[in-house]
Amino acid sequence: LALPVRVVERLDGDEALVDLAGVKKPVSLALVPDAAVGDYVIVHVGHAIGRLDRAEAERTLALFGELAGSRA
Repeated sequence: LALPVRVVERLDGDEALVDLAGVKKPVSLALVPDAAVGDYVIVHVGHAIGRLDRAEAERTLALFGELAGSRA
């Protein structure tokens, strides 16, 4: 499963700190080296595998939220 997350800080090398609903985690940007702070990227197993625009990221995150709510 790949999740859309927002880049909140570039770290050393190809690493970045990303945020998903308040949870911050370091990930590799080796496959998306042009990602900048504020960009949304798709992350799979600790690696950003692509960029996406804010609107698409928000739609995807809303859908995940709906799915999580339906499981309760």
